[in-house]
Amino acid sequence: MFLLFFMVACSHEADDREVVTFWAMGYEAEVVAQLIPEFERRNPGIRVDLQQLPWLSAHEKLLTAFAGESLPDVSPIGNTWIPEFVALGALDPLDGEIAATRDFDVADYFPGVWDSGVVDGKVHAVPWYVETRLPFYRTDLLAKAGVSTQPRSWNEWLAAMTAVKREVGPDRYAILLPLNEFEPLLSLAIQQPEPLLRDGGRYGNFRSASFKRALGFYKEMFDRKLAPVVTNNQISNVWDEFGKGFYSYYISGPWNIAKFKERLPPAQQGDWMTMPLPGPDGPGASLANGTSFVVFGQSRHKAAAWKLIAYLSTPQIQAQFHALTGDLPPRRSPWRTPALANDPYAKAFREQLERAVPTPKVPEWERIAQEMRVIGEEVANGRMDVDQAAAELDRRADRFLEKRRWMLDQAAEAGAP
Repeated sequence: MFLLFFMVACSHEADDREVVTFWAMGYEAEVVAQLIPEFERRNPGIRVDLQQLPWLSAHEKLLTAFAGESLPDVSPIGNTWIPEFVALGALDPLDGEIAATRDFDVADYFPGVWDSGVVDGKVHAVPWYVETRLPFYRTDLLAKAGVSTQPRSWNEWLAAMTAVKREVGPDRYAILLPLNEFEPLLSLAIQQPEPLLRDGGRYGNFRSASFKRALGFYKEMFDRKLAPVVTNNQISNVWDEFGKGFYSYYISGPWNIAKFKERLPPAQQGDWMTMPLPGPDGPGASLANGTSFVVFGQSRHKAAAWKLIAYLSTPQIQAQFHALTGDLPPRRSPWRTPALANDPYAKAFREQLERAVPTPKVPEWERIAQEMRVIGEEVANGRMDVDQAAAELDRRADRFLEKRRWMLDQAAEAGAP
């Protein structure tokens, strides 16, 4: 009887704590569970209710929860989702919390990564981990082709790929640009001075000289047989084919550091490296992807939710999170830890993150990016030239942005910001 009373009393005591609901996705959700006990120890009045979601259903579940007013207090969301949830009015701005939090050093974040959470001049999201795209390459095959230095511009890169192609022959290639991925073309396009959308995100800007230059470079790699006209699904195994020398460059993200270490045999571990993405006229930008923490407007525990974000955003915890997952920190200071500072494969990512930039901040962007993939495939197969593709992509983007234009025009007529 005493034992039962004791258990009930303990349960009642636990229930007295403020409960913060925290939804997280994928493998990171499993790992972050290891970091929560220390947060609860430092904040004895708060209990974190962590719920793990699969990435494939997370977006739909969040939208359903918004409609049903059952969102969690805090969650990481994909950076490209942020404008959509801002447009819905689902997110609370975090500027006040950031300003009031001692030692929260905004300047420590990579600028483009931080900017991904800033919409209409307000901070709606704080980066959790970041991913960007850059080339992995075969050092041995480039050396055989006479390429002794890393290319920094498109012209230098094209010369290097041409030399590789000459070395490997007609049945192998210099680079893999999978046609079922939009990221390689987008990475080239985002390096340009002109934006991908114009007039405040009302229209596509793909007929600009900047985008045509990027698309022309992309097309040239296929026209010159430097890249095979294939999707990832047509490659039996991207790591094995890289090891076999089917291609010498592969634009991908930081997760492949671990994959290449795992998949390539020991004899080839010295035959590959990473490099910053070349740009039109010198070192180029790349994407500021990843996930960021948000506090939902429906939350009843916003102060406690912010405490959780601030804890998971400290340099020490970010370094610990990297050690557990391999995900890249969005702040500069964790990169000084030996695990990152001494990793030769991570060095290029550290440099690239200084030039990472967010994608256009409109809710329709993911749909437009998928159309970029479709149009890019048409160009690679020779079914469209650059001018035709740019015009078609503008037409499709403008159709997706039609509702946005109407809403902005209505707001302007009503005198709203």
